[in-house]
Amino acid sequence: MSGDTIVDEVRRAREREAAKHAFDVKAILSAARKRQRRSRHRVVSFVRKNQKLSA
Repeated sequence: MSGDTIVDEVRRAREREAAKHAFDVKAILSAARKRQRRSRHRVVSFVRKNQKLSA
């Protein structure tokens, strides 16, 4: 692996999560969205390029 323990841990977690959903990208994203909805943490939403930011 990379030699960096944190990078290695993240890669293992990503591999486990992908394997849990049979490496199906749509299933992985669907599960992530469900976790976000259940979470009480704020989820970042990016503003479209053509929208102005309110100051």
